[in-house]
Amino acid sequence: MVSVVVTGARGMLGASVVERLAGDGYDVVGVDLRPGDDRPGYRHVTGDIRDASVLGEAMAGAGAVVHCAAALPSYPVEQIQSITVDGARTVLAAAAAAKVPRVVHISSTAVYGLPDRVPTREDYGYAPVDPYSRAKVEAEQLAVAHRDTGAVVPVLRPKTFLGPGRMGLFSMLFQWAHEGRNFPVLGDGSVRIQMLHVADLVEAITLVLTAPASVANDTYNIAAVEFGSLRQDFQAVLDAAGHGKRVVALPARPARAALGLLERARLSPVYGRLLHKLMADSYVDTRKATERLGFVPRRSNQDAILQAFESWRGRAEQATTTNGGRTSQDPWRQGVLAAAKVFF
Repeated sequence: MVSVVVTGARGMLGASVVERLAGDGYDVVGVDLRPGDDRPGYRHVTGDIRDASVLGEAMAGAGAVVHCAAALPSYPVEQIQSITVDGARTVLAAAAAAKVPRVVHISSTAVYGLPDRVPTREDYGYAPVDPYSRAKVEAEQLAVAHRDTGAVVPVLRPKTFLGPGRMGLFSMLFQWAHEGRNFPVLGDGSVRIQMLHVADLVEAITLVLTAPASVANDTYNIAAVEFGSLRQDFQAVLDAAGHGKRVVALPARPARAALGLLERARLSPVYGRLLHKLMADSYVDTRKATERLGFVPRRSNQDAILQAFESWRGRAEQATTTNGGRTSQDPWRQGVLAAAKVFF
């Protein structure tokens, strides 16, 4: 490969992919809205993935593309559709124009919606339930159709991945744990929610970049194989914080109803699909990736969440020391949930 283009190169996943590929000796070209610095083995292109001219510059002579850029579930609906679907369409068109032979598409297990079968296999079928999962389905369908151009298009469907720099809902857990507060879960917290360490996802990406076309040109679930209950994973963070706090059960139905009302009033960042996910087991079958790609995740749910917490706490303590008592910003803007901390 002459070079590998990574979209969303300044994001959590994209930055991890850039670091790994550059370290493995690839020439990497990163594309992101946020500026970045060139360095040995890495060239940064600042621009929007929906801008064909930006992508044309980045993809000239490329041997592969890793498409990481996408909207988050918390984005406005129109941005989710534009960034995730229109962005994928533009990336794939640019790859076709540049005759890039391999495009790795990072999808999501959100394409299954709220599956009624666990572990969920790749052949479960699309069942989107909200704007985010519908957009992920549309983008994935575009990627699969791109195989008709003759390109090899691995599609990876990761579970929620964690690691250094992870924010979102987890930063709320981390902040409450750091401040010495209990943390609530819906119901008794016994549901099993499978996650993934970002480094294991990056490993899967490197595998499909180098796998034979007959193996790589397929769709794979990517997730941890060692995971317990939500209560166990959240309690591990509270234990690591060292304040002796506990996970607190909330009556499921009233709590879900209240959070649903707050979401509709835009006073809570907890979106609808997540509310339902937290009430039922959610895990996928990764045997296909293991048998065909040789993918073996090295880290458990707790490994991933604890490393993310240690990274967050290091930044929070540094901010407290150097920035007048401020801690890491929460991109979810906890809203009315921040006021609820006094009860825990």
